[in-house]
Amino acid sequence: MIDRYSTPELRALWSPQNKTQKWLDVEIAVCEGLEHFGLIPAGTTGKIRANARFDLERIAELEKETRHDVMAFVKNVTEHLGPEGRFLHYGVTSYDIVDTALALLLRDAVDQILVRAHRLTEVIRRRAREHRDTVCIGRTHGIHAEPITFGFKLATWLDEMNRNIARLVQARQVINVGKISGAVGTHANISPEVEQYVLHRLGLEVAPISTQILSRDRHAQLMAALAILAASLERFATEIRNLARTEIREVQEYFAEGQKGSSAMPHKRNPWNCETICGLARVVRANLHPVLESMATWHERDLTNSSVERIVLPDTTTLVDWMLEKFTGILDTLIVFPENMRRNLEMMGGLVCSEQVMLALIARGMSREEAYGVAQRNAARAWAGEDFRACIEADPQVRERLTLEEIAQVFDIQYHLKHLQHTFAALEIEPAPMPRGSAV
Repeated sequence: MIDRYSTPELRALWSPQNKTQKWLDVEIAVCEGLEHFGLIPAGTTGKIRANARFDLERIAELEKETRHDVMAFVKNVTEHLGPEGRFLHYGVTSYDIVDTALALLLRDAVDQILVRAHRLTEVIRRRAREHRDTVCIGRTHGIHAEPITFGFKLATWLDEMNRNIARLVQARQVINVGKISGAVGTHANISPEVEQYVLHRLGLEVAPISTQILSRDRHAQLMAALAILAASLERFATEIRNLARTEIREVQEYFAEGQKGSSAMPHKRNPWNCETICGLARVVRANLHPVLESMATWHERDLTNSSVERIVLPDTTTLVDWMLEKFTGILDTLIVFPENMRRNLEMMGGLVCSEQVMLALIARGMSREEAYGVAQRNAARAWAGEDFRACIEADPQVRERLTLEEIAQVFDIQYHLKHLQHTFAALEIEPAPMPRGSAV
């Protein structure tokens, strides 16, 4: 992934140096396991650990000859070893090393992503609490629906992020698995006891069965969790983009002194960070497809997954990590305009209370169809430019059943918000209300 969309942590994690070091870590762990069970001479692992090293340029040079990256790596490492070098890569196949090292890399990547995901939830929770009572209009199909609060909107994001974290935790468990089972996975030259010893030393679980590779449904599950997470971030960013539109202007991305929004138009303040999130989410979702395709291999293995994974696994984890960090910053510094939210809510004279008008009339004996018609007839006048509440107060059919005081109650915005505390308590944004009569 290009530096523009990567964090230092993930750049370091997926660097060629770190990837190759993980290969060496696995190779040494295999030697340790073989020595532990007396399958290679005592002291072999100590000598290998003390002298083993590699050089990326030398590996690239050797690969021109071997046409095999792991064999070039093994050959380079053994160049620095004595007779003990013959026991490096003993009884194993390439993907015992590659798949197990990949599990270590993916586990570390997910751990980093989880740290960022939890930080985002902290910011969402704080901003939701801050704007719990900041009244705004809820929209469906882009059209005014009924009142909510900006904090309520953010609370839906928190709920979704909680599920994203749960999916990542589950995917981490599924991907935290290695295999040291030899060619085609039968343990012919390396025993299950050695495999278990090695993988537990590396902090990995043992695959109950493997072919020459681990089944790729594991990687697909992780990629699906990342794709869903990216889609969530796109949903949140799209909402901010919409609310930042000039004619709505309920929020705005932080605009720093000296920042430029356009090379031609000095007045522009664009939600460009959110737009970047949306664009990158499309890349992440697209990366899922080839990993799903890679689940199908010929017999016990082929090479169709290898080229795909060299690109999409580092790129996707790196992108999602960066997206989480970026969106956390966006939301942390987001400028909110409560007065504009109130203005937009009230712009059609209480039209958004049409359901309450209908329900009040039904409660006073009017049929649902007739009550709907009365509310809709007056709503049509409001769409034409009149004040909806004034129309309702002047409607004879309404006044036959509702007093002005009762009509005022119908148009009380707080009616729609009376259960906010319940929702915020359910999401642990705020403590649950104490039951009436409870001792303090």
